[in-house]
Amino acid sequence: MDFPAQVPEPCACPPMLSDDDCLAVIESEDVVRAVTPDQSLLQQLDRRGVIVTARGHEAYFVSRFFAPKYGVPEDPVTGSAHCELTPYWAAKLAKNVLEARQFSRRGGTILCELQADRVILSGNAVTYLVGEITL
Repeated sequence: MDFPAQVPEPCACPPMLSDDDCLAVIESEDVVRAVTPDQSLLQQLDRRGVIVTARGHEAYFVSRFFAPKYGVPEDPVTGSAHCELTPYWAAKLAKNVLEARQFSRRGGTILCELQADRVILSGNAVTYLVGEITL
């Protein structure tokens, strides 16, 4: 998939925020795994969701994504979050191709490539629905 890169900008943390997502950079992969957010507080944010990320052990970076305001307590694997994560980690690690791991109950591995102002995401997918649309 080929998406526009969304370079995150530093911002003040809650109480109330505005823009698309809040990007929280944590000190370790283990802390990202252990995060248990207060869903009712996250629903009050003036943001689409919260991305929690850290440098990874087996992947370049790891993440989780929470958007309870939109009925998504935790998204299993989030392409749009990686459009923000890829430029951030590419700059931090001085690499344009990064393997990422999103932790969730299902989880997934994403190959992220920064190409100028675009993010190319690839990986394995699981078919969960097949259907037809008739007009």
